[in-house]
Amino acid sequence: MSNRRPYVRSMDGWWKRDPYFIRYMAREVTAVFVAAYAVLLLVGLVRLGQGEAAFNGWLQYLKTPWMLVFHLIVLAVFCYHTWSWFNIMPKTMPIMFVGGKRVQPGAITGTGLAASVIACLAVLFIVRGMS
Repeated sequence: MSNRRPYVRSMDGWWKRDPYFIRYMAREVTAVFVAAYAVLLLVGLVRLGQGEAAFNGWLQYLKTPWMLVFHLIVLAVFCYHTWSWFNIMPKTMPIMFVGGKRVQPGAITGTGLAASVIACLAVLFIVRGMS
């Protein structure tokens, strides 16, 4: 038996070595913010089930300065998450052909981003029309 120990490469900071992995990790971190906001909305749903007073208290909490800052941060994170999601889409989906020509990756990304902007505007107009 040999007394030599095999070399074990350190895994600390592996994602910092390549810009691709930095973007990958940033995209993964944005998913944590998406989940946190989903929990916030679920709390609102629970408060709605507890009655009008509880729901109004939750709404007042959302109007505090800390929550407004939180919402601005989440908005920026959601925008990056959306952009990165549609930016990676052409690399992960099968090659598309329309009219015998290959659809360019920029067209796929642009169409996805345009669809998300249109959906956000539609929701905004629906919500504004209800209040």
